[in-house]
Amino acid sequence: MATNFVDRVVLHVRAGHGGHGVASVHREKFKPLGGPDGGNGGKGGSVILQVDPQSTTLLEYHHSPVRSAPNGRPGAGDERNGADGADLVLPVPEGTVVKNSRGDVLADLVGQGTTFVAAGGGRGGLGNKALASPRRKAPGFALLGEPGEELDITLELKTLADVALIGFPSAGKSSLVSVMSAAKPKIADYPFTTLVPNLGVVTAGSQRYTIADVPGLIPGASQGKGLGLEFLRHVERCSVLVHVVDCATLEPGRDPMTDLDVIEQELAEYVADDSLGGKPLSERTRIVVLNKADVPDARELAEMVKPDLEARGLEVHIVSAVAHIGLKELSFSLARHVEQARQEIEAAIVPQRIVVRPKAVDDSGFTVRKERQGNDEVFRIVGERPTRWVRQTDFANDEAVGYLADRLNRLGVEEELFKAGAVPGSTVLIGPADNSVVFDWEPTMATGAELLGPRGTDLRLDESTRATRSEKRDEFHRRKDAQREAREELDRERKAGLWTDRDPVEIDSDE
Repeated sequence: MATNFVDRVVLHVRAGHGGHGVASVHREKFKPLGGPDGGNGGKGGSVILQVDPQSTTLLEYHHSPVRSAPNGRPGAGDERNGADGADLVLPVPEGTVVKNSRGDVLADLVGQGTTFVAAGGGRGGLGNKALASPRRKAPGFALLGEPGEELDITLELKTLADVALIGFPSAGKSSLVSVMSAAKPKIADYPFTTLVPNLGVVTAGSQRYTIADVPGLIPGASQGKGLGLEFLRHVERCSVLVHVVDCATLEPGRDPMTDLDVIEQELAEYVADDSLGGKPLSERTRIVVLNKADVPDARELAEMVKPDLEARGLEVHIVSAVAHIGLKELSFSLARHVEQARQEIEAAIVPQRIVVRPKAVDDSGFTVRKERQGNDEVFRIVGERPTRWVRQTDFANDEAVGYLADRLNRLGVEEELFKAGAVPGSTVLIGPADNSVVFDWEPTMATGAELLGPRGTDLRLDESTRATRSEKRDEFHRRKDAQREAREELDRERKAGLWTDRDPVEIDSDE
């Protein structure tokens, strides 16, 4: 049977990847060494869930269970940064609970406009312009963009109402909602007429509260029989539970006391979600409504069982949705119980204290674990920064790999590997177990390459061959002084007779 109401879906969300940075050099006439000008990549879009008052069902995500946010754009030369990917905002009804694949509650979306980031977009990679520094003036590499988060989440809609009407099918719950509020649910005289929870707003004096018709409760509902298991979750947020008992039923084996005991048993066996807080269903306020009192036999039966129910400590009302009997008293009674429940909830709310836990001075931000993989011993580095740095590294670029090695060394990774017992050639893994990068570790050694300057530097940019005006003047005077001294020295030698006109060869022969 087709329905437009869906209250539970499994949604696969995928955030956008960050754009890659770019390595570029500025080119301009008469400027052969213009310097790096590569722009940064844009941030990937995030997948965000937002409470929308116009949304009442999760049907849209039932038909399209995969949602992806756009990626960030890569950077470009001339210091042009890539555009950020737009966030994907998914509207959900109020009261939607978000769970991960393990069943842990991630968020309880209550309140118009409440948002939750289901999957965060990856940050963009830095271009070589942003990587340039006084020590690294001309980086020949850029950082890659980080991948966006990708996961499966479960969305469960749990109706937000103050009062829940529970009971067997065709007990008159939808009729009560229709006459006590402006709601217009589908009503018929056959079981399971109501296939979706019906909500209505009731005004009793100055009090306003919401009332919900929870359908599909039969014996075994807590184990999944009928529609009960699908809709019992909508009772979890209700403070007051109203048992609607059909006193005019002609089914064999049915009477008000038996019906009440059966439904109570189902509520006791249903395991509510403790992570959302609140009382167990069996401990919440109970009110019994003996319906269809417009039928003479039903009225007589209701008067007969009312003392027995009151003996159990239950508040009992005899009403008729068709003849509008006892509805005013019931409405004001529900308003009183709802107000009391609201006061108890407000009193139980403890203001959340903000606890600031500063990072320890000696916290390096990573750990080194020694693991065993078969007969081999490996060392795994676990930490947010090392994992992020590895994801951003272009391993096809030797300079980028060297930059990664420098960053890990400055972080203290090599020192911790030595302490953990690693030796040259040991297998080192960085990242989670399901997506690790494997290295054969070689400690950093001085091999003379440092004489060429740090990675990402260009010695040509450090050359300064153009002399200043004062340096040119001093150099001119030094040359003139040297010429004058040379002439004076030659003149002294000539006057001392050290110069002769004889052939050097003849002088040698005479000797």
